[in-house]
Amino acid sequence: MTGMRVLGPTVDDQTRCIHYRTDLDVIAIRFACCGEYYPCHLCHAETADHPAGQWPLDQRDERAVLCGVCEHELTIAAYLRVEACPACGAAFNPGCRLHVELYFQVA
Repeated sequence: MTGMRVLGPTVDDQTRCIHYRTDLDVIAIRFACCGEYYPCHLCHAETADHPAGQWPLDQRDERAVLCGVCEHELTIAAYLRVEACPACGAAFNPGCRLHVELYFQVA
């Protein structure tokens, strides 16, 4: 990656971090609380100086998910509908669905 700044303990240029680093761990989330991209909730908890905040349901049109392969920014709504990047086809880790409520309010 070249253009987007991703904070936290990343281990490569595709947003993988010390917590999640499989071939499919190629997204970063822009946190609602600070507007900064982090690879995961643990990275934010360990390195930010504030608690994490969720994106409200009424802000699903915000571009808040970054594909670490091609740097395409997805809206929250788009990310929640796909299993791979719509721009480059990189597969996303389906296990991330287990943590959705850490980043986004759920209905």
